[in-house]
Amino acid sequence: MLNMDFSQRVVIRTSDMEWASSPAAGVERKPLAREEAERGHATSIVRYEPGASFKRHEHPLGEEILVLEGVFSDETGDYPAGTYIRNPPGSGHAPFSEPGCTLLVKLHQFDPRDSATVRINTREAEWLPGIGGLQVMPLHEFEHEHVALVKWPANEVFQPHRHFGGEEIFVLSGEFCDEQGRYPEGTWIRSPHLSQHHPFVDQETVIWVKTGHLPLTSGPT
Repeated sequence: MLNMDFSQRVVIRTSDMEWASSPAAGVERKPLAREEAERGHATSIVRYEPGASFKRHEHPLGEEILVLEGVFSDETGDYPAGTYIRNPPGSGHAPFSEPGCTLLVKLHQFDPRDSATVRINTREAEWLPGIGGLQVMPLHEFEHEHVALVKWPANEVFQPHRHFGGEEIFVLSGEFCDEQGRYPEGTWIRSPHLSQHHPFVDQETVIWVKTGHLPLTSGPT
């Protein structure tokens, strides 16, 4: 297991990690959290070399993808950088990439009742006004779970707050900050249930953020 104690805060600068091979030729990964080698809960950065493909497989508890670079494809379409994808529990596909791509991928983490299929091109979707100077792009919600992009203008300071059901952040651009550190582009942060922080930025920053989805219990799960 890797980073499966959801009572602990985890911060990983993915740009500092080495790529590891996967079962598919031309597909490499940077594992961030993993239950087992090739099954169960997993969060990873995944890179497809040009022309690489993965054999058809199913997602018993869903798959969530944010395309970071390039174009990701499967039999349902081609998804350029900025596309947010949710493949619901029980779905399957045979993914590939002609030009190559880099993805944030989360596997086996859906509520079995969360059956929505989602395809959002965040480069074209509308930003909505948020608290203070923030702008928000909602991507998905199911009961307590909420997923969005959040754009922070330079020098924005947010009020201290707690995370019921935890919080997960991936810094897409700029530098996200709080009283515990500074997190450049490519940083993944997972904070447990009822954790608290006081975030701010010095420069315009965009983050992918998910809240309310982590276990409410302490210790490894």
